[in-house]
Amino acid sequence: MKFWYQTLKWWAWGLYPFSLLLLIISKVRRFWLQKSALKSSENRLPVIVVGNISVGGNGKTPFVIWLCELLIKVGYKPGIISRGYGGKSASYPLLLTSETEGNEAGDEPVMLFKRLGIPIVVDPKRVNAANYLSEQCDVDIIITDDGLQHYALSRDIEIVVVDGKRRFGNQKLMPMGPLREPLSRLKEVDFIINNGEQADNEVTMWLEPQACKAVDGRKACLPKLSKANACAAIGYPQRFFDTLQKQNFEIDKAIAFADHHAFSKDDFKQFDNDIPLLMTEKDAVKCTTFAQPNWWYLPISAQLPASFEKQLLEKIKEIK
Repeated sequence: MKFWYQTLKWWAWGLYPFSLLLLIISKVRRFWLQKSALKSSENRLPVIVVGNISVGGNGKTPFVIWLCELLIKVGYKPGIISRGYGGKSASYPLLLTSETEGNEAGDEPVMLFKRLGIPIVVDPKRVNAANYLSEQCDVDIIITDDGLQHYALSRDIEIVVVDGKRRFGNQKLMPMGPLREPLSRLKEVDFIINNGEQADNEVTMWLEPQACKAVDGRKACLPKLSKANACAAIGYPQRFFDTLQKQNFEIDKAIAFADHHAFSKDDFKQFDNDIPLLMTEKDAVKCTTFAQPNWWYLPISAQLPASFEKQLLEKIKEIK
């Protein structure tokens, strides 16, 4: 909601009782879930949670990709678990394959599988996904994509990704503001990753666009464009549109859809078919079956300081 990221309006205080109720419920819920998690924490693999304390896109998925690639590079065998938001499977836990589609597993898990090719398990109950991954797959460390507030799952390292531009908006809990938990929660996590800005006690992450790729899977190069359309169904679509402008794309029409929107052919009737269409990699996995030849997606890669790599790997060795 836009008012979350603006100067606090007087009428927003009418939502304060609901924010207070959320705070009470979340604290009670966390207490009981953590208590049950401690009872089931024996004989498990190390778990790294990558999440956030606010709603909306913060750059979490590019960081998960970077993290897994780092772990693979140094010899680990990571696996990912996810709730699979936006997908609905006939049964759970669901182990992704090359045939798994976004409407079954969710767009983010499918995108991660296409990029990384490592074991990924989806289950609304992340504990079940973690158990399946550790028992049925050849992995030695588990990364949970989101799930900072899923306290039924024990964790060894907590990493929070923060949008460097929007930060925490008005710093109020939902529905008064964008926070899922109070800012004090940040004092408990192991690392805070700042997407795009430099800040004290936070690790700066840069997102670097790569060469555009064809949504339909062809190994084709994007021709030089004089004009293009764009769409995005992510938590913060404007970041994607701003990225395109920084890449010198001249955008004719940019349309934002709801986060995790399930695309269909009809969604694209509002675009001129003669003008190339640009979208995010997460959205592209939902459009491959009906993609047009002039639809392209922009892969994003995260870059983080070498000093953080060393610090994180040392932290992981401590729990191994």
